Amino acid sequence: MGIMDSLKGLLGKGKDYAAQNPDKAHGYIDKAGDAVDGKTGGKYSQHVDKAQDAAKKHLGGSGGEGTPDQGDGNPPPQPPQ
Repeated sequence: MGIMDSLKGLLGKGKDYAAQNPDKAHGYIDKAGDAVDGKTGGKYSQHVDKAQDAAKKHLGGSGGEGTPDQGDGNPPPQPPQ
């Protein structure tokens, strides 16, 4: 078992945790972004915010506000009338 297998296993566990605890996972993403902003003096806050949004979207939610994102950002197709 190589290091890549170990990393894949940890990533899988992280995804499982995030799926079971989306509010906590989003909170950790926010805390990490705030820590980066603090260390950089907010110089890269625009980029940090984009990374936070991308991480939350990848985990399958909109950040705990509103309804979860269920796809690629496009509205769902409407049924034929």
